[in-house]
Amino acid sequence: MNEFKLKIMNNVFVYCEIEGTLVQEVSQELLTKGRKLANELKVELHAVVAGTGIKGKVEDQILPYGVDKLFVFDAPELFPYTSAPHTDILVNLFKEEQPQICLMGATVIGRDLGPRVSSSLTSGLTADCTELEIGSYEDKKNNKVYENLLYQIRPAFGGNIVATIVNPDHRPQMATVRSGVMQKAIYEGDCKKEVVYPEVSKYVSPEAFVVKVLDHHVEAAKHNLKGAPIVVAGGYGMGSKENFDMLFQLAKVLHGEVGGSRAAVDAGWLDHDRQIGQTGVTVHPKVYIACGISGQIQHIAGMQDSGIIISINSDPDAPINRIADYVIVGTVEEVVPKLIKYYKQNSK
Repeated sequence: MNEFKLKIMNNVFVYCEIEGTLVQEVSQELLTKGRKLANELKVELHAVVAGTGIKGKVEDQILPYGVDKLFVFDAPELFPYTSAPHTDILVNLFKEEQPQICLMGATVIGRDLGPRVSSSLTSGLTADCTELEIGSYEDKKNNKVYENLLYQIRPAFGGNIVATIVNPDHRPQMATVRSGVMQKAIYEGDCKKEVVYPEVSKYVSPEAFVVKVLDHHVEAAKHNLKGAPIVVAGGYGMGSKENFDMLFQLAKVLHGEVGGSRAAVDAGWLDHDRQIGQTGVTVHPKVYIACGISGQIQHIAGMQDSGIIISINSDPDAPINRIADYVIVGTVEEVVPKLIKYYKQNSK
């Protein structure tokens, strides 16, 4: 029987990812969401971070997001990340602490670590969630009602539906979320901000360190699509790779960045790192200009929280027009050059 089912479930946990001594933004986004979930459940928000030489360097990057208790695991071989020691830390810590929820980023590390931890604890995991909420669930077959479950919401079946997934019986309820899906914010309320430094050897077996990382290299981002205040995005309706040159021109005069739909990326018109949507980047710009984008649910999941959405589409009934603040009906070849021309004329 799952050891977790025998005890009372407690707090919300967030695994914080680091690069050197820098806490990754996706972790801070999840701490913000975790704090809201913990408040709703009337429990504490706990965080765990593991690395090398991080004591005294990561606390101020984590505690301001409403953390009641932070577990800092600091040992020479915990960075760069390898699977076994980080899995040991979470599995053994969770056996002690009995969290009811665990969140981590849907990153390279999170996609490796999450399944290892969930399978070790037989708890299950939902990947790439676009929303997390607290709610109830009625099991009609067994005539049982569960309260305060984590609704793990994500597109399913190729993005054709939005699924709400619950885990009634096993703990912790685990979910991964892509960077940019949640928005980070410093917590203004009261929290304990306790920090503990557990002895790593009590949680990690010596055998976990048999894998050594000989070289560690991180490439700098080629663009700032995620943080851009203005995003000009193109879809399959752009018609060709050459037509994307217009979008780069428009983005340049607007001081924005260019993104695209999966269809445009699959067609080879745009690099994959500029893909916006469920299987790409999630953006929250002040202005989002959608050019020739139909508005499939997978794409909308990555841009629906934009401040102002402007749709340029030859189809007046395109799905994206339903969420757009402004709709320009026309071809991109006709409309985009005019936008560039008029903006240049009217900007200093």
